Amino acid sequence: MSQPDDELLRGGAFPEASDIEGFDIELDESSAGRIDRLVNDYEETILQHLNSEYVRTTTWADRIADRMVAFGGSWPFIVVFAVLLVAWIVWNVLPFMPHFDPAPFILLNLMLSLLAAFQAPVIMMSQNRQAARDKNESIIDFAINYKAEQEIDDMQNHLHRIEGELREVKKLLLELKGRSE
Repeated sequence: MSQPDDELLRGGAFPEASDIEGFDIELDESSAGRIDRLVNDYEETILQHLNSEYVRTTTWADRIADRMVAFGGSWPFIVVFAVLLVAWIVWNVLPFMPHFDPAPFILLNLMLSLLAAFQAPVIMMSQNRQAARDKNESIIDFAINYKAEQEIDDMQNHLHRIEGELREVKKLLLELKGRSE
């Protein structure tokens, strides 16, 4: 491949094209774009299938648990929770406010313990579902990689066959050239 073409594929409109290029096979921009579109379409189809499978197999309680875990592991939750804790403590420390949970904050400790007790199993349920989903994705990845490996082996066999035929043609041409001289 010429230097300008190589730079076009690496830094041009299709930077991913150089990743699929190999064995000194030249890919022009339209071929690289077509391959990239096919790969993207295939990935989107698989993701749509996985998402529809997830929606089909999960119950409403599972989806609520997943949403709770998603919120519980986010910055908005941390900020809201910190604000509520500070407000609770300030409310119960200021002398001119009525105290519903005085200084050792026993009610606050109880609330935090209950939150942890309920949050832990919900997180574990969500992680188990995510692990099962990841396992399905890894099986699909394995199948895709296995199929790609088979196709590469087929292409290598074809290339070896073509290489052998080219050797025979070259040998015949050399014989013909030797006879003509």
